[in-house]
Order: sequence, then C-alpha cells, then structure tokens
Amino acid sequence: MSISASTDAAVAAANTESRRRWQISYRRRRYLLVAPPMLVMIAFVVFGIFADVIAPGDPGQTHLLSRLEAPVFSGGTSEFPLGTDHVGRDIWTRVVHGARVSLIVVAIVVPGAALFGTVIGMFAGWRGGIVGQLLMRYVDVQLALPAILFAVLLGAVLGASLRNVILILLVWTWTVYARLIRAEVLSLKEREFVLASLAAGGSNWWIMRKQLLPNVFNTIVVIMTLEIPIVIVAEASLSFLGVGAPVEQATWGRMITEARNYLTHAWWVMWMPGLALMLVALSGNLVGDWLRDLLDPRLRNLG
Repeated sequence: MSISASTDAAVAAANTESRRRWQISYRRRRYLLVAPPMLVMIAFVVFGIFADVIAPGDPGQTHLLSRLEAPVFSGGTSEFPLGTDHVGRDIWTRVVHGARVSLIVVAIVVPGAALFGTVIGMFAGWRGGIVGQLLMRYVDVQLALPAILFAVLLGAVLGASLRNVILILLVWTWTVYARLIRAEVLSLKEREFVLASLAAGGSNWWIMRKQLLPNVFNTIVVIMTLEIPIVIVAEASLSFLGVGAPVEQATWGRMITEARNYLTHAWWVMWMPGLALMLVALSGNLVGDWLRDLLDPRLRNLG
C-alpha cells in the first residue's frame, strides 16, 4: 500500500513538474511572438512623436522633375528612399507624417471614448432605470448601423477636417465600451463584496469608484488596446473616401486613394502607405490579443 502511494505521489509530482515546465516554455514562446508587433507599435509611436526629426522635410513639397521616382532599393536615389508620388512628393516624408496624424487621432479618440463609454456603461449597469434603458437602446441602434456608412454620413455633413474626424470616431467608438462595461457591472453588482458594501452603508459613488471601477479596469485597458488598430484603419478609410483629414495633410488613407491610378507602373506609391497601415493594424491586433490573455484571469494560468 505504501509502495503504491509512493508511486502515485511520484507520478503526480512528475506531472506537476512537467506542467510547470510547459507553462514556462509557453510563456517564453508567447513573449517572443509578441515582440515584433510590440516593436512595430513602439516605432509607430516614435515616428508619430518625432516626425519632424525623422523626416524634417515638408510632406507637401513637390519635385516635378522627380515625379514617380522609384525607391532606392528599386533603382532610385537616396534623396527619396521610398520614391516619390505623381507630383514628386517624398513618400518617406509623407508616410512618417501620416503616422503623426494617425497617432493624434488615436491619442484623443481612444481615451476619450473609453472615459465616456465607461461612465455611461457604469451608470446604466448600476443605476439602470428609464434613463439607463434609453441609453442602452441608443447603443443598440448605433451598433446595428453599418459603422463605416455611419461615419461617412457624419463626415459628409460635418466636412473634411481632422477635428471632425476625431469627433466622428468618438461618437462611433464609445458604444463598445458602454455595452461591455454595463455587462461587467451587472455581474459585479450581485457579488458578495458589493452587497456587503451596500449593507455597510456605502454610497453609490463610493461603490462605483472603489469596488466596480478597479474590477472593470482590465476590461477597459484591453478594449482600448484592441480599439487602437480599429481607429487607425477607420481614420485611413475616411481619408480614403475623401471625408477625413483635409487634402493638405499627409495621411495614409489619402496617399492610398491618390495612388490608385498609378498602381500598374508605380507600385511603390500605394504599397508604402498600405504596408505601413497593414503593419500597424496587424501589430495592434496582436498586441491587443496578447494583453487580453495576460489580463484575463480565466486565461492567466495558461501563460
């Protein structure tokens, strides 16, 4: 009996050690996989902040004698490392300054939508009532609308400007936070620690600030991270459709729409901003997925 018990204990210990080693190996592989997209996102932020230093030229300056010049790796000159467009503007300078426009939009829209949506979601989930129901019915209606058509309609009404793009995306994106935070609060308000706080005489404001907000903070951070590539692509889409930033501002979407007629004989004009947009959007999604797995307590034990 003792021999059998010892054998079972040894097998259990071996299985535990094997599981621990597998978790360590899985964590290391996951960190290695997320490193490249993390570097892309860091580069995006650096390019956006230091655009004037990295590409000090004027993104709107034309060089008519150097129209559609190829990139340096395809037979071009080092003066224009990524080539020029149909009016001789330096694509490298425009791509870098386009990153600044996208970063400005993200830096305002994502925190602003998170703040407004969280407040609405917490109010609707905690207090409810007729006001909360009306707010959530509005959220349902907006989420049911085709997002890009809704944004284009607002852009056509308000006009093309960076301020209007930010306003449109704020109106568009806050509903995601409101819906998810409300669902979290509806679950949390039935938990024992919240009921105990109510029984102890805690005010609604104190409970929302001290009990609910810390418990939904991880959800807010994950949504914000996942919304970054969505906002970047949305801003580029509005610029591509002509209802985004004004024409004089270099944006990735504007560069792509201007390059459509030159794709067959000057591929770099569309490929350079398109590649930048694809890399940033894909990297943002990968980093967001990684952060969700890291902060989700149900998945934390896997890594």
